[in-house]
Amino acid sequence: MSSLEKYKGKKVLIVGLGKTGFSLIHFFNDLGSQIKVTDIKPIFDLNKQVKRLKKIQPNPLMTFGEHRNEDFIDADLIVYSSSVDPNLPQLQLARQHGREVFSEFAFAYNHCNKPVIAVCGSMGRSSVAHMIGYTLKVAKKNVFVGGTSEQPFINFLAMPDRDDVDYVIVEVSPFQLQTLENFHPIMAIYPNLDERFTPGRFKSAGEYFETALSVIKNLTSNDYLIVNFDKLSGNSILRGCDAQTFWYSRKSFVSIGVINEIQGTHFHDKRIHSNIHYYSEFRVNKMRIVGVNNRENLLAAITACKALKVPDEAIQNCIQKFPGIPNRLEFVTEKNGVKFYNDAKSETMDDVKKTLEAFKSDVILISGGKDSEQEYEKYNGIINEKVRLMVLVGESKENMNRAIGDSTQTFLVGSFDESILLAYQKSRTGDTIVLCPGNEATDIFRDFEEKGNYFKKLIFQL
Repeated sequence: MSSLEKYKGKKVLIVGLGKTGFSLIHFFNDLGSQIKVTDIKPIFDLNKQVKRLKKIQPNPLMTFGEHRNEDFIDADLIVYSSSVDPNLPQLQLARQHGREVFSEFAFAYNHCNKPVIAVCGSMGRSSVAHMIGYTLKVAKKNVFVGGTSEQPFINFLAMPDRDDVDYVIVEVSPFQLQTLENFHPIMAIYPNLDERFTPGRFKSAGEYFETALSVIKNLTSNDYLIVNFDKLSGNSILRGCDAQTFWYSRKSFVSIGVINEIQGTHFHDKRIHSNIHYYSEFRVNKMRIVGVNNRENLLAAITACKALKVPDEAIQNCIQKFPGIPNRLEFVTEKNGVKFYNDAKSETMDDVKKTLEAFKSDVILISGGKDSEQEYEKYNGIINEKVRLMVLVGESKENMNRAIGDSTQTFLVGSFDESILLAYQKSRTGDTIVLCPGNEATDIFRDFEEKGNYFKKLIFQL
């Protein structure tokens, strides 16, 4: 704890009051720092957060609706969430005054003395990170998986048993890399790289890509680089990296004609083959995860684990038993031949469409939530094609029913509990029941996590 002891009694300013902000408050509170929080949002937009703040002892000082220069100059240390622009004038001012200024991610990394596995790129980071974490745990390793607003990196430093951790697996977005100087993981994974930059945070798409790839320059021949061959084989920066590079592909290296040129993992003849360190072959006939993207992510995780010399048994276990990430097409259980999936995070109809496309056969769909201005009509086709039976619940059920209710057999119910009961009663062996709301959960629940957890609880009570 020695490197952190110096912050005891020091003035710490926390910028941004989301989930990461609260993790920072608890962490520095436990260290015995003097805490102040600042958020640009006005106080009436932060009612829930302020109520939570008032329960914390000792009570942190607060500034809302503005960032005051004096708060930043007065602090010994300033730590900001990844949603905060690192070029904020007050952060620049604090740097000019010689204050310590870190993003939450950079602060946690600077005090992390464990091997870091960095899952980079634009999409699919969470799935890859959790699949690697799952496989390493099966192989009896202690891991921390984080780097998101739901599980900030700072939570690793708050772990009482962090000395026992073998690997720290973090998702690293280009936002987090913006002010991260000396970042040197033992492994970097790139599932993809899409143009998803936010104007204001990045001057151009070029700057976004350069930032996303900045991890590469610190990798050495002792480190590993894992890359998606199908999406990134033409990227010269990834191709020219000094690290030991392993590729993965949903296509067969044999049919692409690169089997003798590159090392990695590919899908050939209904099996996954990997020639990293030694040859392994994995069966895929009993996977729980669904959808092309998830299977691509699984190949990334297998390639990473093979590079780390994880035993084949642990990798096969992940292929067959990994349930998915909570609330994102998560396999919950199978009851009397009926499979249940929790996709509570899908809160738009576009999400519903993607989820339905992930299933090979028809599903029983539980949908609905807070009423929103969505054009439900344009989803008639996908509902008709993929949904055998639809149960609508929540504020939006009447509007949804008017627009898409005729596309399939549709039932409207009065309560969320009823929706699960009815879906199960109408199911038969071999069916799949999916909670995929297509609307926000806040008509009844606090957020999608609460909805997803309640769904799981109800299933186990059936």
